[in-house]
Amino acid sequence: MHLNVIKRVLISVTDKQGIVDFAKELSSFGVEILSTGGTAAQLRKSGLEVRDVSDYTGFPEMMDGRLKTLHPKIHGGLLALRDNPKHLEAVQAHGIDLIDMVIINLYRFEDTVAKEGCSLEEAVENVDIGGPTMLRAAAKNYRFVSVVTDPGDYSGIIEEMKQTGGKISEATNFRLATKTFQLTARYDGAISNYLGKINPEGGRKEFPETYTFQFAMAQDLHYE
Repeated sequence: MHLNVIKRVLISVTDKQGIVDFAKELSSFGVEILSTGGTAAQLRKSGLEVRDVSDYTGFPEMMDGRLKTLHPKIHGGLLALRDNPKHLEAVQAHGIDLIDMVIINLYRFEDTVAKEGCSLEEAVENVDIGGPTMLRAAAKNYRFVSVVTDPGDYSGIIEEMKQTGGKISEATNFRLATKTFQLTARYDGAISNYLGKINPEGGRKEFPETYTFQFAMAQDLHYE
């Protein structure tokens, strides 16, 4: 069974439930923490050593936070195949640090548009760009990168790392990647469903041209 050593993580979360304790557990394995904005501030306040993404990339956060993580030094660190010598040469040539785990959850788009009086402008501002991009990059490279979107997975990840000396199995990464693509599909579906029901002036349509559903299995059915 292939195991990946977790040496560097990137944390950027909207839902900060349990994140400080999770980060402290990761830090106990000697993991370096990269982070952004409010997440970095909260982790530092708890006494953790954190490296700002902007310090690592050499590029500041800008445009009211619209641009934070869309940078080759982030996505190169997520997408590089660790068993491909040419990828590793590119990493070294361009000063890219490999990122072994991302811990990300997204702007609460569905909660925003469910609020009474939510405007189109407010809804669009709550469309997350950097988060889904990093999630998809990490999930695509699941053989080498762990992608964590659900606080409910924190304890299981730490337990596995304790049992393996700071490593995560490819099987776990595959499960987490599958969960991630389910999340991003649901997220994009919520955005398209919302936009499909309105016009640019904010008025409502009676029926959208398309509508996206996602179903969760409740149980297996047995047929005689």
